[in-house]
Amino acid sequence: MNKYAVYLEWPEQCFRVNAEALGYLETLVPAGSEIVRVKDDTEFLRELADATHAIVWHFDPKWFELAPRLKLLATPSAGRELLPKTGPKGVTIHFGGFHGAAISESVLGYMLAWCRGVLRRPGKKLWERTELGDKCYTLSGTRAVILGYGRIGKAIGAKLALLGVETVGIARANIDSLAAEAARADWLIAALPSDTGTDNLVDEKTIASLPKRAVFINVGRGNSVDEAALRRALEEGRLAGAILDVLKREPPQPGDTLADPQIPNLTVMSHSAAFYPGYVRDCFKELAQAGLLA
Repeated sequence: MNKYAVYLEWPEQCFRVNAEALGYLETLVPAGSEIVRVKDDTEFLRELADATHAIVWHFDPKWFELAPRLKLLATPSAGRELLPKTGPKGVTIHFGGFHGAAISESVLGYMLAWCRGVLRRPGKKLWERTELGDKCYTLSGTRAVILGYGRIGKAIGAKLALLGVETVGIARANIDSLAAEAARADWLIAALPSDTGTDNLVDEKTIASLPKRAVFINVGRGNSVDEAALRRALEEGRLAGAILDVLKREPPQPGDTLADPQIPNLTVMSHSAAFYPGYVRDCFKELAQAGLLA
């Protein structure tokens, strides 16, 4: 008999398993299986002793020693920093790949808000028609360079193409073309993970290669950006704007490089680009479709 230890507790409700999602999981696993929701490390380690499947937010590599029956270790997260990269023989490690739809809509929302003046209101007046008159433009006809062209990056590109945005994907195979492609970009969109040599990939040189009209958007991980270089570019007017869903330190603390609300044309979100009510349910659905719940 399979036993599923589900340890998905998180402050944000959409990232926390609930009764409805557990009921859905029950329809996906073999009949007679046991599903256990656990709420803390102590309880999880106790359940690991006979668990065959563990669906978690984090996992310490030393916990493998406590899980002799484990055959699946899965996380909803696309980020590779929450689970060990490898495990014992016979254990499949799975990271979520279903985020593209939500994150691409977030990116689209950011871009439309910028183009149509929602994020570019010059003051706090109720009526700003004159002030916005030379700041609005259409998203269609612009050019986006997507840095990190995996599942999420490709989902972003597909969504943008439908709205008439020319898109260029940058992956490992063509990373040497980043500066040349960035030089022709209206948007540089980063969708990079944090564990593959991506530290400060968006550096002073990359930022300097962008046209003054360009906007930088980051929905990957904060480690990929030289925050000091980005701040200088915004303050000196060498970059039109930046919209960041992620930072090097989250939540930001007073004194952090990008924590100053006076930085011009900077919008900082709260690592929320993948928020939506069906998040955990879609994690379970993906595992079932991949044949990993058997």
